Amino acid sequence: MTVTASASERTAVPVPEPGLTPDEVVARAEELARGLIGRQAETEQRGFYAEDTHEAFRAAGLYRILVPRRYGGYEFGVETFMRVVVALSRGCPSTGWMYCLGAAHAHAVATLFDERAQAEVFACGDFLCPSTVAPNGTGRRTADGRWLIEGTWRYCSGSPYATHFLGHTLVDDGDGGVRPLLFVAPRETFTRLDDWGAQLGLRGSGSHGLRIENALVPDHLTLDTHLSQVNVAGGTPGRTLHGNPMYGGGPLSFMILEDAALAVGMARGALDAYEELMRSRQTLFPPVVARFEDPDFQYWYGEAAGLVHSAEAGLLGAIRLWDEFAARGDVTAEHELRVAGVCREAVRMSWRAVERYLFPTAGSSAVREGERMERIWRDMSMQQSHAGIAVFLFTAANRELTRARFGAGAEGGH
Repeated sequence: MTVTASASERTAVPVPEPGLTPDEVVARAEELARGLIGRQAETEQRGFYAEDTHEAFRAAGLYRILVPRRYGGYEFGVETFMRVVVALSRGCPSTGWMYCLGAAHAHAVATLFDERAQAEVFACGDFLCPSTVAPNGTGRRTADGRWLIEGTWRYCSGSPYATHFLGHTLVDDGDGGVRPLLFVAPRETFTRLDDWGAQLGLRGSGSHGLRIENALVPDHLTLDTHLSQVNVAGGTPGRTLHGNPMYGGGPLSFMILEDAALAVGMARGALDAYEELMRSRQTLFPPVVARFEDPDFQYWYGEAAGLVHSAEAGLLGAIRLWDEFAARGDVTAEHELRVAGVCREAVRMSWRAVERYLFPTAGSSAVREGERMERIWRDMSMQQSHAGIAVFLFTAANRELTRARFGAGAEGGH
């Protein structure tokens, strides 16, 4: 999806490279990704990608892909963004993860918040905004109508270079209960914790905790909702403001597209590593030949390649489906969950290719600590444990799709 005429006509902030195209920005990401492969160890040790990598991403325009054009972004669309995520994750899963979960939330902000809020948060053009779905901390309204927010939020992927944080907290609903509050906090309101890097995988994903102490957040930077439960069927502020259907698409299914893009990128990296082994190593038992000449290795590679290519095709199909629903302007829960179902299979196929074929047959020397295949297996194992995949995508989303399709409630469920 490209920039619409109406959005272009309303451009208020100069775009750094007005002639840049989606294919060109993807090509830049692919070139940058090749340089990430040899830096994976240092990225893990540091806990996030390097400052020079960050600056290279900035110069390439990667942080502006989803930012509205009127605020100096490129507004290139979902497919462009996800192709960039695949490319970077193929080179370094941690880097791809950190980039994706930092830059992706430009879409949520541009979709859900009003013009005043967007003009404020997108003022610098480059936008990096980690988020978590788990509500935490506390929030209470002050006498002047702002929100006093404090607390600690864990697993904030993309936090090292963040310009903002998109968080959830629980506030008094006025009836003795609580309700979720979605808020955008600028960089000066939070502190990054030194609590990341000891996990099984994705050690370089910059998924640090963030602490907010007595921050006053204006009301226009908050919404009475949870990001996963937003109903966009009746339209959105972003679609009205920018005239682009992309900013009317479902935030929940957008997040699931991210999961699929990351899985596909990591699986493609594993297939690359396996191909190198196929060309450089021989079989152990007679007849001793190059692996690519051996029938067993030919079978294993072929099985894995079919799964990875199918997963990528599924991802692209899910993106087209997402765009189709967004263009119609009537995105429902069923529509979002249909996209999620396709993404679920893309994630499953990606993991199956690595877990069943590539990792077990690569050889023990290829899965020693620090080897590319070993690192990808750890990173993908970590992704499988993510609540958005293990809890929601593989479990709850199935039930929710069926309920949405048949109009059934949760009564009688187990």
